[in-house]
Amino acid sequence: MAKIVFALNQSLDGFVDHMAFQPDPVLFRHFIEDVRGLTGSLYGRRMYETMRYWDEDHFEWDAPEREYAAAWQSKPKWVVSRTLKSVGPNASLIEGDLSTAIRGLKAQHEGEIEVSGPELAHSLTELGLVDEYRLYIHPVVLGHGKPLFAGPRPPLRLVASDRIGEQVIRLTYVPV
Repeated sequence: MAKIVFALNQSLDGFVDHMAFQPDPVLFRHFIEDVRGLTGSLYGRRMYETMRYWDEDHFEWDAPEREYAAAWQSKPKWVVSRTLKSVGPNASLIEGDLSTAIRGLKAQHEGEIEVSGPELAHSLTELGLVDEYRLYIHPVVLGHGKPLFAGPRPPLRLVASDRIGEQVIRLTYVPV
């Protein structure tokens, strides 16, 4: 059975802004290896539209960016959206009952399915479907924006902490 992992970058004050967290080379290498190890990724519409950047080849990319794109393109993606009518290569739209669909994904696959996007993670948390939270804490205070957690979470237990690169700490929690 697959494990649903919510993993996302956040500021010290708990906000998400993908433009504010440019990874250093060590963190970017970590993300390349992370994507390579996934069974697939689960996205809400907005995060999926942001990540579609990696579907295209950009001439200005360096070797690590090409590696990340290749890893991302090779993995299945599932997109939860009420407004999208179609999705890109190696992606499927999730329609109907969210709980049934995600339970089905978990039952059909082994390994880790990473979920991105605070609102989708909130919905999955309310359904009791998030097995692990990986918070990448960046030394940036934004003071505003989209909060990482879109609502209350059940009590969590810290199971790991890692320093990745020069400035990022990853905290790993599981529901109690």
